[in-house]
Amino acid sequence: CMDAEGSSSPQRWQLLSMEWRDMMPASRKPSGLDFLLAFNVGIEIQGRLMRFSNEACNIPKRSVPQRMVELGLSCSHALAIAASLAGAPMANAATQCKPLHIGNASRLGLEAALLASRGLEASHLVLDAVAGVAGFNAFYEDYVPQPLDSPHDGHAFLLEEQDMGFKRFPAHLGMHWVADAAASVHKLLVGVGPGKVFPDQVQDILLRVPLSKYINRPFPESEHEARHSFQFNACSALLDGEVTVQSFTPAAMSRPELHALLSRVRLEHPHDNPANFNLMYGEVQVTLVGGDILRGRCDTFYGHWRNPLTIESLRKKFRSNAEVVLPSEKVERLVEVVDKLDRLGDCKDLLSQLQ
Repeated sequence: CMDAEGSSSPQRWQLLSMEWRDMMPASRKPSGLDFLLAFNVGIEIQGRLMRFSNEACNIPKRSVPQRMVELGLSCSHALAIAASLAGAPMANAATQCKPLHIGNASRLGLEAALLASRGLEASHLVLDAVAGVAGFNAFYEDYVPQPLDSPHDGHAFLLEEQDMGFKRFPAHLGMHWVADAAASVHKLLVGVGPGKVFPDQVQDILLRVPLSKYINRPFPESEHEARHSFQFNACSALLDGEVTVQSFTPAAMSRPELHALLSRVRLEHPHDNPANFNLMYGEVQVTLVGGDILRGRCDTFYGHWRNPLTIESLRKKFRSNAEVVLPSEKVERLVEVVDKLDRLGDCKDLLSQLQ
């Protein structure tokens, strides 16, 4: 029940794995190949749906692409969580609730598949643009469904045409452009300085980024807001040369030197820099106290589908993220299990490592 930007806990993973085991028919346990097939089919369907809308490649505006009971708790928090249980509202994009979106969607998707296998019926038009508001048209204004090619008509899977995009660190995808651009400026600063970046070297920081209100957060107050802040990720990369899981810890976020840099940041939104994951860029311009100007630009970050991560980089990212919630020996065992996933007759070994 987590996504690449969020956090999780061993208890959540244990609950998820228990639900999978308990809900599947006793006579049918998923193999590793079943697991891989389900994952790839999900990616294929998501990709097909996105290709039916040009807007789907943009930084989202309406929703994140993925009952109230009063218990004496905060009513406003309960309402906000209930909204996320019903969908993926943008209002919860920079909160602890965002990781719930993809986890809840996965859980409910499995539940839907099991219900359908037991004969429950529903409308087959749910994805169609009926009356202009139904289906995916409620999320993407230019959504136009199209017939899928028949396997006999030379059907090609999207995964054969395009690499997957993987975030290198747990933050909003748009942050990776400014982080890479700022990291290149960090190298220049370290090259002309004492080996470390000091805020008193910097007079002004200009970020040229797409216009998007919900990831324009000058002074984020929580780790979840920081994951959705152009300013925070650029300044973290300027200081450290990279952004990692540790960049969002309380200790890293409270550094005086980081706040000093944040106070010097300005944003510009050039007309040639749209909020589109295929077309956008990130540019960082740092003016030093002496008047020198250093610039860094990223058109395609490392991890984008045009510049995919290597297997070793993926393993490095997985270890960095997973060791926050799992002991290192379990992390290494998970790496071994995933490497042979296509040869597993039962996914029990994989799920047991997540407990």
